[in-house]
Amino acid sequence: MNFSLIAFLLGRLSLALSAILLLLVGLAIFYEDGSFVEFAITSFTAFFVGLGFVQYGKFDEKENISLREGFATVVFSWILTCIICALPYAFLQILDPISAVFESMSGLTTTGATAITNLAAVPKTVLFWRSFTHWLGGIGIIVLFIALLPQVAGGSVHLFNAEVSGFGQERLLPRIRTTAGALFFIYCLFTVIGTGFLVICGMTNFDAINHSMSAIATGGFSTYDNSAMHYNSVSIEVVLAMIMFLGGGNFALYYAVTQRGIKTLWRDSEFKSYMMIIAVLTLLITLNLFFSGGLQFFEGLRCAFFQVVSFATTTGYVSYDYDTWPTFSKLLLCLLYLVGACAGSTAGGIKVGRFVVMSRAIAAELRRAIHPQMLLTVNFNGRVMPIAVVAAISRFFFVYIMTIAVMSLLVVSTGLGIEESIFAVASCLSSVGPAFGTVGATGNYADINWFGKLVLCVTMLLGRLELFTMLALLRSEFWSSNRNW
Repeated sequence: MNFSLIAFLLGRLSLALSAILLLLVGLAIFYEDGSFVEFAITSFTAFFVGLGFVQYGKFDEKENISLREGFATVVFSWILTCIICALPYAFLQILDPISAVFESMSGLTTTGATAITNLAAVPKTVLFWRSFTHWLGGIGIIVLFIALLPQVAGGSVHLFNAEVSGFGQERLLPRIRTTAGALFFIYCLFTVIGTGFLVICGMTNFDAINHSMSAIATGGFSTYDNSAMHYNSVSIEVVLAMIMFLGGGNFALYYAVTQRGIKTLWRDSEFKSYMMIIAVLTLLITLNLFFSGGLQFFEGLRCAFFQVVSFATTTGYVSYDYDTWPTFSKLLLCLLYLVGACAGSTAGGIKVGRFVVMSRAIAAELRRAIHPQMLLTVNFNGRVMPIAVVAAISRFFFVYIMTIAVMSLLVVSTGLGIEESIFAVASCLSSVGPAFGTVGATGNYADINWFGKLVLCVTMLLGRLELFTMLALLRSEFWSSNRNW
């Protein structure tokens, strides 16, 4: 393990964060909200931490970064970034240190779970910082795992081989640097367009920028405690839903659209399934709200569409208190955030592509049970899925469920109810944020104790790094082996 190389990369990251925080210092001066000193201290802290890492580390351009060093750099980068981004919350005494780390991790992993109970008392610069951590975390995932890792750690794509169909090597690797720039441009373009439409619909410039960054990153942080309910506006809800929907799509697929035309969307099995899931569940919840929830049909349709998109994209915006809905509708929402959106998106969850492949694999096994001699294959996007990919998806499902079980036991030990613990863990692992009960539509995570918050922080990081990146570090051979991976 080349620790000096890892330290150098962490140092460069910390220096970059220091520069970003200087922009927040300027924003604090502009708003005169009393947060200037705290953001300045955070910026200087990040600068000196980065300087220390860079002085200790070294980087040779001719030196290759192994897969193992790539894993370690990714995990340590997220932890370091989380700690630095938590400092403003702690310095301003908005949150205690553990809750500050929780808020920071929630922002960066685009989860949207919050421990702040009164956003109206929070300085505007801090509100912007919360939304910006969403935006930074969303684009960071895209650039890091879709663009950078195949360059610096050959073979890293195999970590997510269940998502190869979403952003396969044949789509990106031949022009990986061009693709990275295109993905960043698309992400910025969606953010700007979303901001413009939200302003047209009646939001202030500040709120529009915050909500657009949060929605495209499928994060869910709002500038108000009651989220989208604050506006009670159909037009704002439609625009937010559209931004969330785009954030839940495969950004590599959007890049492919610029190269091969709009028909590329309709040829992608995952994207079609993504749209179908949203359409079908919107209809089912609308009917349930109409017949059992006491809502008029169009009111139910409005509420159902927004919440289905919010949960399907693992954003977590709330336009209606869904805790008052019939159990059938709430269960469908729960299933939605486990499924998640598309591979290569800013959303969390298991991903639609995995569910499509697994459903077809199960169908093939059922046919094999009837016709044992048949040679059956699993097709996805017009290609036959290798057995290794199908097996990897099965392992991912198992680890995902076991993670929910283990983390739920740890959270239950803090005194939180069993149902709320399971929902909170599943929500954090899927990067949703709001769950049900005290951590539901009108609640938050403030009352969970320090140990529970730390468990949920680890859960959020596990979910955002697709489990195996972080779990690999728990293997003793990861640290003891002298071989390059």
